[in-house]
Amino acid sequence: FTPKLIKNIRNLGVELVFTTLHVGWDSFRPMKSEDVKSHHMHSEHWEMSKEAATSINKAKASKQRIISVGTTTVRLLEYAALHKQQSDDSYISAGSGQTDLFIYPGYEFKIVDGLITNFHLPQSTLLMLTSAFADKNLIMHAYELAKKENYRFYSFGDAMIIV
Repeated sequence: FTPKLIKNIRNLGVELVFTTLHVGWDSFRPMKSEDVKSHHMHSEHWEMSKEAATSINKAKASKQRIISVGTTTVRLLEYAALHKQQSDDSYISAGSGQTDLFIYPGYEFKIVDGLITNFHLPQSTLLMLTSAFADKNLIMHAYELAKKENYRFYSFGDAMIIV
């Protein structure tokens, strides 16, 4: 996202919240197992400020959509929801730590309502997460179209939005 694009998004009234997940090898390592449940993710360090958690909690409480930019952000937000520290009615907690959350089809999302992501390589955990977010057949159809239209794949490739 360029500074100009960020400014345009903010001018539309969208609140941007930033978090950190230090991406590890497993985000890019191809899955070798046929059984998705036997794949183990290595842990990655994450951080979420109190301000970010407060903004996300307010947005969820007022029924606003949370659109994640990137699959790693999805993993952080969903991990924060699964391991929140507060006993109140908040959705996530601020903090930092390690996550090895592996999201694949069948996962029930707690925080994220939409996803902006690039086109990921076959047999990657990132493609599994994307297929969990949207119907796998829809994702595969989008990938066939992307190949036909010569879209660029991987980290600096073309992007899609799933809502």
